[in-house]
Amino acid sequence: MIDVGKHVAYWRAGAEEDWAVGEELLERRPRHALLMLHLALEKALKAHVCRQTGEIPPKIHNLMRLAEIAALALCDEQREVLAEMNEFQLQGRYPDMWGPTPSKAEAREQRNRAYEVFEWLMNLS
Repeated sequence: MIDVGKHVAYWRAGAEEDWAVGEELLERRPRHALLMLHLALEKALKAHVCRQTGEIPPKIHNLMRLAEIAALALCDEQREVLAEMNEFQLQGRYPDMWGPTPSKAEAREQRNRAYEVFEWLMNLS
């Protein structure tokens, strides 16, 4: 049996740190910033997976699947944001998946939408 509280704290701290790094990169490296923001959402979701299941989260990156495992009741807009953010983890990891680099304005807009979900996840008990 794992120490759920310890693992939840680990994932939450990592989520906060990765969000801050994403913010720092936003104006200079939009693609990298969005990858970090995806990672922050992933870690926030993994905290909920850990809390829900009492187990170490699976080594996956799909935000929608993690939300499902965590049994989170997402609204349509939250599902849409998570699905969109999944694209950035693929583009950040796999060169053959690269689309056009998002502009700074596009990255800021995506960050703003993702922040609403991130904030909700971090404040959800």
